[in-house]
Amino acid sequence: MIQHVYRRAALAQTSGVVVATDDERVRDVVEGFGGRVLMTSERHATGTDRLAEAVRFLDADIIINVQADEPLIEPAMIDQAAAALEDAPAAAIGTLRKAIETEAELANPNVVKVVVDLSGRALYFSRAAVPFVRDGRRAHSAWRHVGIYAYRREALLQLAALPPTPLEQSESLEQLRALEHGFVIQTAETSHDTIGVDTPEDLERVRQRVNTG
Repeated sequence: MIQHVYRRAALAQTSGVVVATDDERVRDVVEGFGGRVLMTSERHATGTDRLAEAVRFLDADIIINVQADEPLIEPAMIDQAAAALEDAPAAAIGTLRKAIETEAELANPNVVKVVVDLSGRALYFSRAAVPFVRDGRRAHSAWRHVGIYAYRREALLQLAALPPTPLEQSESLEQLRALEHGFVIQTAETSHDTIGVDTPEDLERVRQRVNTG
């Protein structure tokens, strides 16, 4: 899977792809197919912490974080996240959102929702069904957060140095730390979809998508 994600990411308009890991088995696999690896500490509590350590060895102003468990990642999604950040000078982070199409998806706490302002800036992320519709008539789309992040280098280093925040701990959503500390997160709409592989069931869904795609 990691080789597939690596190859997909390399198709985006990036200056290079690097795998940050604390696992020697992952290192061996990546080096085996000719990929670049940076070994990081095994003590990191979050992916952002690991990324912040890795970026100290990279010469880049914008860093895009792609999870290795996203085998359906489209290269265009990486470019969209980067563009969201580049087109918003006040933003520290760029990310993606996709319109929610079903009530089941809206109600699912494993589907992270994002509420944005009129310019696409993130106002809040939640596992709850937000925004609440009082009279049953939804005036606009509800958005699912697509967890690809583009960071400005200094913002990433600052964010990783900050302690966890109350909303972050309550929702178990790391991006809320950025909002609670006043970082601007600019979102862009995408039509692409992906499936993070966290369970055997997720892997089977990915296999079905690939086989029927």
